[in-house]
Amino acid sequence: MANKGGPETDDKLRFQVELEFVQCLANPNYLNFLAQRGYFKDQSFINYLKYLLYWKEPDYAKFIKYPMCLYFLDLLQHEPFRKEIATAICSKFIDEQLLLIWQHYTRRRTKMIHTAYEQNMNTMNKSNSSNIGQAQTNGTNGIMPASMPIPKVMPP
Repeated sequence: MANKGGPETDDKLRFQVELEFVQCLANPNYLNFLAQRGYFKDQSFINYLKYLLYWKEPDYAKFIKYPMCLYFLDLLQHEPFRKEIATAICSKFIDEQLLLIWQHYTRRRTKMIHTAYEQNMNTMNKSNSSNIGQAQTNGTNGIMPASMPIPKVMPP
């Protein structure tokens, strides 16, 4: 795996490959694939999974886009989980639960953003209501006229 770029290029490539692999662990179907092909019975692969625990450190975790992979990396340290993930029923159940978590998270986050946006706009309207009424002569002074409705950016 030696590149002409030297040790820095090798380290960068290794970092990228390990980051990609760790993030793949967030996919229960991939875990099922690895289990069915016997990777979780290979002691050197199990040792590699132990080695990858360094990704939980904040200096490395900040690069991870799918934080669920760290949870699965922890679970893979335990033999009962490695045996169970080999069954399609288990991986399908986990996959469905992950989907539900993401749907709930997305709905909740959208609602929180919408609420924060409305609160911010209400606060701005209250603090600027006296200024808008005083400064509004012909609507060309850079302040939004009071007759214009505030558009809703986020759906309720």
